[in-house]
Amino acid sequence: MCLLMYEIKQYKDGQYDVYELIDRRAKAWMKAAPERGGIIIGYGVEGTELLYLNNETFQDEEANVRGGIPILFPISGQLENGEYEWEGISYTMKNHGFARNMPWEVIETGATNDGAFMTIRLKSNEETKKSYPFDFEVIYTYRLQDGKLSIEQEYRNESDVEMPIYPGFHPYFKTAEKDLAYRTDAKSFLDYNDGKVKSLQEGLNLNGKKESLVLLDAEEKSIEFPLPELSKSVLLEYGAEFRYVVLWTEEGKEFVCVEPWFAKTGQFNLKDELTFIQPGEGLKTFLTLSAK
Repeated sequence: MCLLMYEIKQYKDGQYDVYELIDRRAKAWMKAAPERGGIIIGYGVEGTELLYLNNETFQDEEANVRGGIPILFPISGQLENGEYEWEGISYTMKNHGFARNMPWEVIETGATNDGAFMTIRLKSNEETKKSYPFDFEVIYTYRLQDGKLSIEQEYRNESDVEMPIYPGFHPYFKTAEKDLAYRTDAKSFLDYNDGKVKSLQEGLNLNGKKESLVLLDAEEKSIEFPLPELSKSVLLEYGAEFRYVVLWTEEGKEFVCVEPWFAKTGQFNLKDELTFIQPGEGLKTFLTLSAK
């Protein structure tokens, strides 16, 4: 009997169901926990795990997971005082939105000799409408093929009014090195530590930085960077909707976050970079990760 090059496993990790996509040829895997905010908790190639994960925060249902690839929806970043006003009504929303703290539904999985995938969905409900007054359906497909991980996204507006979004992703990559050499065509960045726009010639050293750096003007929709301790180079490629890449770390923690976002932080207050989806319509885009 011929063994498929791709496989899907399902098992418990603590209290959560985990789905693992396996690529035998590339010795690669992707692990996701749909009921834990749809989060990807592992991605490895050639037998090497690339993502950082603090398992204690993953297992604590009250904590925001430190690690993996959290989903940021409907916003990326923070709102001033955690509040915003829409059509004359005030709402509150936690940092990075609510999707990362809600259970996602698995609607399909599959594995053949061409790849493995799983599709998950989050729909609006009475709880989401307390902070975001729109009917929506968000569908993600995690696809593993030839060692590359793709996150195919569809954001659908099921309301009768236009729906604002500025989602993103928050990947945590394993490295103790905070001064990485990024391959990007961006020429400037916003340093949230002092609020100044700076030239990339000043460097993107995250040592001693509490707040993030935002690449502002890249035209190529990709960024590449090394993970020195793993002897790997990671490439992120993404759709045109992702206008920015945010770089962030925590002092004393062995990770660097490289985060594609639709818009800069605070847009439900500022309202100058929002993406709007018309009633009954949807927006499709993607993010892919690969390593060599």
